[in-house]
Amino acid sequence: MKIPLEDGEIAYLCGKTGTLALARTLGHFFYLETESEEIVIFTDKDDLLVASTFEVGEKARRGLMCTLYQIREMDSPLIVLPKGHPASPRLKTVVSVGEKTRIKCDIQAGTHPEQDVLCGTSEFDGVEVFSIPGGAEIKNFAGEVLTKKLI
Repeated sequence: MKIPLEDGEIAYLCGKTGTLALARTLGHFFYLETESEEIVIFTDKDDLLVASTFEVGEKARRGLMCTLYQIREMDSPLIVLPKGHPASPRLKTVVSVGEKTRIKCDIQAGTHPEQDVLCGTSEFDGVEVFSIPGGAEIKNFAGEVLTKKLI
């Protein structure tokens, strides 16, 4: 499935137990903060920010929108927690940046510095998100897609 995305738009992949949100990076660079280092991630205009939450509905979509806005528009860093960190189960959203993201349900939220993997609910396990010119290509997802303005 291909999803067109304008510069100021966000797309939601809506499930029964979770939600994903996608927005283009617009070629911005991002800071990834780990316990031991700071990594700068450079992106192409069509690369994607992908955010995941274990929530559904309007509250989930608003939270994802705020998260993506803070990261893309306000230069908030991406934080990677050490494995086993007590805050991991309390994270409400997790985010990846790049040209490809694979959703996995068997990983601990917020603990993966690799930007091609993201924690999601079991119904999203195996979903793949690829950046394409002007949008995204989604594999292994047959649910509802909503698009609206991010900014």
